[in-house]
Amino acid sequence: MAKVIMYSKANCPYCDRAKALLDHKQADYEVCRIDLDSTHFKTMRERLPNARTVPQIFIGDTHVGGFDDLWALDQAGELSALLNA
Repeated sequence: MAKVIMYSKANCPYCDRAKALLDHKQADYEVCRIDLDSTHFKTMRERLPNARTVPQIFIGDTHVGGFDDLWALDQAGELSALLNA
């Protein structure tokens, strides 16, 4: 299964929805809270210099985007294949 990393922060409904979708898919994922650890924020900014919102989700080396992008992948039937790569 591909490694999933989600940059997140507290009180973010889109982050909560992304976690729920990943849980539904039974995916293992790492949540990197940018509001609790400045190194996570720095790493996110290095990977995505123009990112202004969370969640920012990576599956393997692929930047998926935010919750809407994750949901669109699932609706298109492509999320499971990406997670199982």
